[in-house]
Amino acid sequence: MIAVRNAEERGHLDFGWLDTRHSFSFGNYHDPSHMGFRHLRVINEDRVQAAKGFDTHPHRDMEIITYVLEGALEHRDSMGNGSVIRPGEVQRMTAGTGITHSEYNHSKSDSVHLLQIWILPQLSGLAPGYEQKAFPEDERRGGLRLVASQDGRGGSVTVHQDVALYATLLSAGDDVSHPLAEGRHAWVQVAKGSVTVNGEPLKGGDGAAISGESHVELHAEGDAEVLLFDLV
Repeated sequence: MIAVRNAEERGHLDFGWLDTRHSFSFGNYHDPSHMGFRHLRVINEDRVQAAKGFDTHPHRDMEIITYVLEGALEHRDSMGNGSVIRPGEVQRMTAGTGITHSEYNHSKSDSVHLLQIWILPQLSGLAPGYEQKAFPEDERRGGLRLVASQDGRGGSVTVHQDVALYATLLSAGDDVSHPLAEGRHAWVQVAKGSVTVNGEPLKGGDGAAISGESHVELHAEGDAEVLLFDLV
């Protein structure tokens, strides 16, 4: 079974400095029929104007993954981390017992385009933690590159939940397949371009919840960037 979440049906807020679209309920956007999928709680697609950003704010008991599509995002947090996240890099924060952080567009002239992803952890009250790793384009091109997992295998960042997150860059005509073990589910988020997912057409910003299938088959209709979550 595949349930498509169309891009234009997502929650949308435009604050001038921030244009944000929510696949699931978030902040002032509430839709009881879209509260998350399995342990996946938030997928926000954000565009932040030059030199603007999110002032210092708190989080707790959440695994937060940041995936930059275009531009550069500057990060600082209460754990003492300061970094710039660019395309091809994945940042993971374990908010745990509580952290504060800020996120700003690193550029004074260009916008930054990113996905912020929240995953519910297996346990509450974890010690706060941080990771950031780069995954070169050639590792993601034409195949599914594991970028986040529960055990950090294959050089992926570690998340405290039974989830595996894959990223891929596809050219027109590319096909990639991912097997789903019995009882597992998938969410596909199309970041850019157009693909079919098990024959279902999806475009940039679309997502799809997949259950009761033995595999996920992606076919690129044109150049595309896609995230695939394998979830319990």
